[in-house]
Amino acid sequence: MAKARALDRRRRSVRNIRKITRTMELIATARFKKAMDRSVAARDYTARLAKILENIAAAGAGVVHPLLDVRPTKRSAVLILTGNRGLCGGYNSNMVRQSLAILGQCRSEQVATHVSVSGKRGIAALKFRGIDMDERYTTFEDKPEFDAVAPIGRSYLEAYASGAIDRLDVVYTRFDSIARQSAVTEMLLPLKPPEPAGGTATGPAMLASQDYDFYPSSESILEEILPASFLSRLFKCFLDAAVSEQVARMVAMKAASENAGGLIKDLSRRYNRARQSQITGEIMEILGGVEALKQ
Repeated sequence: MAKARALDRRRRSVRNIRKITRTMELIATARFKKAMDRSVAARDYTARLAKILENIAAAGAGVVHPLLDVRPTKRSAVLILTGNRGLCGGYNSNMVRQSLAILGQCRSEQVATHVSVSGKRGIAALKFRGIDMDERYTTFEDKPEFDAVAPIGRSYLEAYASGAIDRLDVVYTRFDSIARQSAVTEMLLPLKPPEPAGGTATGPAMLASQDYDFYPSSESILEEILPASFLSRLFKCFLDAAVSEQVARMVAMKAASENAGGLIKDLSRRYNRARQSQITGEIMEILGGVEALKQ
């Protein structure tokens, strides 16, 4: 009887766990849909800003700006985006592994590195590995706000313009589709200068310069567009990280619920066998008692 009771207790425990994982899967699914809509909207906005820069270059403007100044990397900044919570498969571990790779590269090249980490899981993992962190952010969840990301971006812009850093790399999980998310290291500073649309004087470049008028000047517009483009790209990194975390949690919780279902079936089968064996033993004992009374 003890074995059957133990199996029944385990089965009830697994059922309770399945209820929790199923609930977390549904929550992650709802959050994923909202996060994906924001990420797609930011992607379109970022692409439009890049198109405007191409138009300015095609119009013949001399693209000169401190954010486009490429210089030897002596001081680098690395921003690592992880999650505040676990139960999301290999999401956080992939981020830690990717960040250790870029930090190791900086160390091998003897580049002074300013490390910033977002997410409690990444902070704890890097602290355990002895990585010194200059900034730590724990307020970003599944809905990062632009007003919260903008001050971080402006601090990087000021640091790059003043020469405090020569490069900025962001380690995050890029959201390509529901079926594919990639742990990447993307360089955001220096900004890549926009290339002209191409063609001869009568080709696409000339058409672009004829279709657009810049007031007061293309240079003044460039002063506004370049920082805005950087901030939008940085914000998109936060959005991609948020939606990728929800996808990872949704997949992990779905797998956990399915595994719990399989375990419940196995425990039920074992419980039924143990119970059947126990009942058979009890019947045999009764029959043995009856035969003893007859004698």
